[in-house]
Amino acid sequence: MNEVSRVLAVDDEEEALDDLEHVLRKEKYDVVTAHTGPEALELIRNNDFDVVLTDLRMEKVDGMTILREAKEKNDVTEVIMITAFASVDTAIEAMRRGAYHYLAKPYRVGEVRKVVAEAAEKVRLKKEISELKKDLEDLQEGSQVKIVTQNAGMRSMLDTALKAALADCNVLITGESGTGKDLLARFIHENSRRRKGPFMAINCGVFNEELLANELFGHEKGAYTGAVSSKAGIIECAAGGSLFLDEVTEMSPNMQVKLLRVIQERQLMRVGGTSSLEVDVRFIAATNRNIEEAITEGRFRQDLYYRLNVVSLEIPALRERKDDILLLCQFFLMKHAKLMQRKPASLSREVREILRNHDFPGNVRELENIIERGLVLSTGNSIEVRHLPGQLLYGHSAPPDGNRDDLPTLEETEIQLIKRVLDETGGNKKLASSILGIDRSSLWRKIKKYGLEEHEAG
Repeated sequence: MNEVSRVLAVDDEEEALDDLEHVLRKEKYDVVTAHTGPEALELIRNNDFDVVLTDLRMEKVDGMTILREAKEKNDVTEVIMITAFASVDTAIEAMRRGAYHYLAKPYRVGEVRKVVAEAAEKVRLKKEISELKKDLEDLQEGSQVKIVTQNAGMRSMLDTALKAALADCNVLITGESGTGKDLLARFIHENSRRRKGPFMAINCGVFNEELLANELFGHEKGAYTGAVSSKAGIIECAAGGSLFLDEVTEMSPNMQVKLLRVIQERQLMRVGGTSSLEVDVRFIAATNRNIEEAITEGRFRQDLYYRLNVVSLEIPALRERKDDILLLCQFFLMKHAKLMQRKPASLSREVREILRNHDFPGNVRELENIIERGLVLSTGNSIEVRHLPGQLLYGHSAPPDGNRDDLPTLEETEIQLIKRVLDETGGNKKLASSILGIDRSSLWRKIKKYGLEEHEAG
């Protein structure tokens, strides 16, 4: 036992108290004694004890009073009752009021040792858990990352995320696009011991192999045409902090080998370099792909998967946590009203019903986009059905003057919507992705998929 447990022994029979003190001191406890109930109460009020052993029947103040006072002073304290009047009734009443155990006189020395040792160990464990919770609270204090949820599955996932944050291990986050993988990565960083270090992020899906190598590892002067000076890569820049690798499954096989070497050896070499540099970074990776399927198909290295997947966190889709929808609505209403410097609006009953029943293929990002749009379009204190996007409404009723048999497919609707937004934004992909509620890399892939390059900005 690293810390000596402090024990208070109380008995108005002097010989019995001396015997008890002798037994406890031989077990190396820090022992304090009280010959009367009032003396014991005074000690409890002015000191902290791990374990209290008290006689039940004493004049003026009995053991039940001492039990109550001890638990009110510090609920961690365990109280053991000693009585010459042992009965089922007194035992049950003492346990009901919070006693750890009871000993009947004449007690055996071995029994006293065993019960006190067990009570002291229970107190030690309770203190350890309390200190861990305080560590978690201290780490969260001042965090700017807010993950809003009342969903039991999300809360369980966040508990695991906090443990991973403290452990300083690599983390793999999975989940559909728009679920908030980047937010969870920041949450892990800001609740870790690395929170004072940098948080760097890179989307592996928007660079070709050569550019990604340059971004991750940096380059030396003269490494290639145009490299007029040395440049530190993002891994170097994340030293002492965390690096978020989004869409990690989009890396080429060659880049996967290079990243694996950095994680294993904690060293990297800049492009065109001849010497290795030390690396002190926690890697947080994310993907919306089925990574096990990618491994089976040979598109992602299994050894890299094991290096990144020390702790795996899967964020559920919003349709799987519908109890969070209105809570998130309120959060986004307040957030964007503050950004727009206007009073928060409310949602009409019809809007609330539509949002409750929507499947949100774009997940939380889609919901935030809907709320932001509603605040922009509404002039009063309430967001009404007319302020919702048309594609959201058509999922609940036929479009005006339309025939259900003539409705376009989901892909056709998506193509027309992307075309329209790109045209109205002049091909500005940053603004277009914000309006559509998707990230720029997802928009870029859809533009390539549907052959919409002519609608991009020149």
